[in-house]
Amino acid sequence: MKYTVTVAGKPYQVEIEDLNTRPIIARVDDETFEVMPEDAGGAAVKPSAGEGMKITGAGPSSRALSPQGNGPVANQMFAPLPGNVTEVFVKAGDRVESGQVLLVIEAMKMKNSIRSTRAGQVAAVRVNAGQTVAHKQVLVEFME
Repeated sequence: MKYTVTVAGKPYQVEIEDLNTRPIIARVDDETFEVMPEDAGGAAVKPSAGEGMKITGAGPSSRALSPQGNGPVANQMFAPLPGNVTEVFVKAGDRVESGQVLLVIEAMKMKNSIRSTRAGQVAAVRVNAGQTVAHKQVLVEFME
């Protein structure tokens, strides 16, 4: 996806690759950066190759918003699309890293790897292989 972003009156051309991979690869005016939004408390962005500039500043919170929009819910992961769960790779008690594949949802004959948005310990897995899930349904809960 390509965007034009204006910061302090200066326009930048930004191209973002797959938002479901970690780290997210972003190109800003022909310079490539690796971004981990889950770790964006200080919004540090580092160049992905060699030396380069470092952008810091106020960024989005590392907490996810609940799908109902009623506040932060950092300990839950929601289904990004409706479909059928084909594989589940974690169970309660497992430790996971940010970006690790937790499960696979098949939708419209395409398999979608659902990756953890944070590192932590799984408190509960709310779905099973073979189950149909709705958009924004809770998939996994983490311990605080």
